[in-house]
Amino acid sequence: MDRRVVITGLGLITPLGIGVNETWSGLCAGKSGIGEITKFDASKFETKIAGEVKNFHAEDFLPRKEAKRTEPFIAYAVAATRMALEDSGLVIDGTNENRVGVITGCGLGGLAVLEQTTRIVDSKGPKRVSPFFIPMLIGNMAPGMISIHFGVKGPNASVSTACASGAHAIGDAFNIIRRGEADAMITGGVESVVTVTCIAGFNAMKALSTRNDDPEKASRPFERDRDGFVVSEGSGILILEPLEKALERGAHIYAEICGSGMSGDGYHMTAPSPNGEGAARCMLSAIKDAGISYDKVEYINAHGTSTQLNDIYETMAVKSVFKDKAYSIPMSSTKSMTGHLLGGAGGIETVFTALTIHEGIIPPTINFENPDKECDLDYVPNVARKKNIEVAMTNSFGFGGTNASLILRKYHS
Repeated sequence: MDRRVVITGLGLITPLGIGVNETWSGLCAGKSGIGEITKFDASKFETKIAGEVKNFHAEDFLPRKEAKRTEPFIAYAVAATRMALEDSGLVIDGTNENRVGVITGCGLGGLAVLEQTTRIVDSKGPKRVSPFFIPMLIGNMAPGMISIHFGVKGPNASVSTACASGAHAIGDAFNIIRRGEADAMITGGVESVVTVTCIAGFNAMKALSTRNDDPEKASRPFERDRDGFVVSEGSGILILEPLEKALERGAHIYAEICGSGMSGDGYHMTAPSPNGEGAARCMLSAIKDAGISYDKVEYINAHGTSTQLNDIYETMAVKSVFKDKAYSIPMSSTKSMTGHLLGGAGGIETVFTALTIHEGIIPPTINFENPDKECDLDYVPNVARKKNIEVAMTNSFGFGGTNASLILRKYHS
């Protein structure tokens, strides 16, 4: 089977807000969600800033007793799923539960509980470890708890491919529906690792921005004075359905997913392959899978991390794929406002791409003050742009040289 796959529901938990409306309005206004770290004392760290989720209360989405023993990344995923299901109007019951699945991406899982439990073992001994430690730690508990809370009994999996996790999960869910193996998929990405070891580890790699005195301007993709990315947290969840099922129940359709691509750099643990060669192959794979010509793509939601090599090589990859047309394609990095959700990035950024198509508004790349001569494309600097978009691409590239690209288009019957 080769069914058309559409997006019928969206859910977001991000540093810009709780819910799609708050996040999207902040994004279009060019608002930054970056601020000082409050989850731990970061005074001795090189980086003291992050994109933390604010005003989130797990008990608003989970039973109070359960909320207390649920790690934030799991709570974020369940909360965003609840939003997406309510948005879609999809009812899961005994008639369809075996035909609804869930696949989410998560890069690091419950890193905070791992740190906490290690301290407990060192100070109090192994018998004081919580029996909930392992379930709170492992990344696949996000789709696991989603399936438990919403009665989902179809395909269930978790993807862990670093910063490409969310996009790979969506690509997998798309293909499961396209092949006829499910009639709906809950999919996206989640991450919550604003923690001591995460920040320390990325600091050791010199990967993070240290613009601590001006957090809102720390994430500045493609801009000359960028000095690293900003770790963030949250979740982006989408409901995917085959077109015929969505039409049958009168569902609202945000956009259609029509292609996914994957590639491996085979080059380095952390650095992208020279000139963005691996990223270019990934984008070409997605375009081929969508059955379109490269000149049909009218917007790119970039990976755009605000790191030196990534931004240059993604720019070079886009030029390689789109030739002269690259200079006329708007390409923005929403990480300039949300920071980098790592394994959750592909989830929220696919939601943003669907909304760009649906609303006819391209979010900007904020903090773009001084152009970089090696990054010379149209990055939609600082101010959102109204534009009708028929076809868009979103990119997610991860450590280990793992790449993901998705193609979305405006729904037409």
